[in-house]
Amino acid sequence: MSNPRWGIVFFLFCTINFSTISSFSDTLQEQQKLDRITYLPGQNFDVEFAQYSGYITVNEESGRALFYWLTEAVEDPSSKPLVLWLNGGPGCSSIAYGMAEEIGPFHVEKDGKTLYLNPYSWNQVANLLFLDSPAGVGFSYSNTSSDLLTSGDKRTAQDSLEFFVKWMERFPQYKGREFYIMGESYAGHYVPQLSQAIVNHNSATGENIINLKGYMVGNALTDDHHDYLGVFQFMWASGLISDQTYKLLNLHCDGQPFIHAPEDCNNAMEVAYQEMGNIDPYSIFTPACTANYTFSNRMLKKWNILGHVSRTYDPCTEKHSVVYFNQPEVQNALHVARQHVSTWDTCSDVINTNWNDSPISVLDIYRELIPSGLRIWIFSGDTDAVIPITSTRYSIDSLNLTTTSSWHAWYDDGQVAGWVQEYEGLTFVSVRGAGHEVPLHKPKQALTLFKSFLEGKTLPTLGQVIVKPESNQAVDS
Repeated sequence: MSNPRWGIVFFLFCTINFSTISSFSDTLQEQQKLDRITYLPGQNFDVEFAQYSGYITVNEESGRALFYWLTEAVEDPSSKPLVLWLNGGPGCSSIAYGMAEEIGPFHVEKDGKTLYLNPYSWNQVANLLFLDSPAGVGFSYSNTSSDLLTSGDKRTAQDSLEFFVKWMERFPQYKGREFYIMGESYAGHYVPQLSQAIVNHNSATGENIINLKGYMVGNALTDDHHDYLGVFQFMWASGLISDQTYKLLNLHCDGQPFIHAPEDCNNAMEVAYQEMGNIDPYSIFTPACTANYTFSNRMLKKWNILGHVSRTYDPCTEKHSVVYFNQPEVQNALHVARQHVSTWDTCSDVINTNWNDSPISVLDIYRELIPSGLRIWIFSGDTDAVIPITSTRYSIDSLNLTTTSSWHAWYDDGQVAGWVQEYEGLTFVSVRGAGHEVPLHKPKQALTLFKSFLEGKTLPTLGQVIVKPESNQAVDS
């Protein structure tokens, strides 16, 4: 015969346990409410998607806290994947670049105070999470000043993993959701390293809370030897440097690290940049941001059909963001811990100068992760002289992968938008006429690329239908 006292004990246990769970859930919902962005200064339009920003403490002892900004998908966010975007540097803010001038829904006008909608924002098809990493970058901070002098690849990956595990607790609705990691430039290190850390974490815990499906990087630092080789070849073949400097660069930089290169290599690079003149090495065929560059130079024209201004490339967009994100009212709206963040800048020289560890190559991570079945794409704007398409092609070639679809053009509105080659476990895409920040220079084509990646489909060939802007926000790219 059962003892009635056990029923009472079980009832009390369940009551206490459910109460604790309910309290924990309420706390999470309350924190989400605190992180909710209701309005941004300079936003003279309404949006239908939810936004959140705030901090996740990744190390209690030193007080390292990473800043995030989540912009949910425009429509039906619960059915859309989650995408983490990382910028590089090392030491550069994902808010400054990815959010404010590339793939985010808002960009900053030339007055540094007004926002405008990006019709090719990637949150049309995914929930976008931007992360300032490591601590000391953008709005992220540490209570231990020495942390800013000891950052490196290894700790950045560890802290980013810790961030994401804790962020998932704050936003449990994203647990198990399809998840992708993307970024550019030095994120060519961050993205595969974090992907590797997540795969190992899932394996060790036996859980799949972080449902990583793949990653994609653009104009990415990948392998120091191949990256240098490709940079010098691109500079020389594009007519940017002399024969003598080309030889000098190969003599002094071959075999040297990309981060904290020795003096002889840096001196050779300085000669190269003097020969290149006042151009933007990140986009060699577009105007540089100079003191006398004005808004009128952008040659604005009216799109008469829809009555909206058609924007062309603005080389000074980074400066506009510096003005915007230093406004106290903007920082308050984003829940910035202003007691920890003084002057905001796009990149931190302190972090960059004191970078602690940077492996000469991440190709070993590719070799490890490709067999795991992750979707891995690499893209490259072909007018970038900093980490050019030649560098990327040398790195991919060294993987000795089997080609499944040979080199061919992909199209946008009947014009060649770039080229693509597919391998077993990896896809390489070039974007014609784009610089280092592909979504900044070719936003329409970048959105097509992003959609194709998420769908795991090949890019459009001639005659296929491609992405169109929202009907009321058409912008000519």
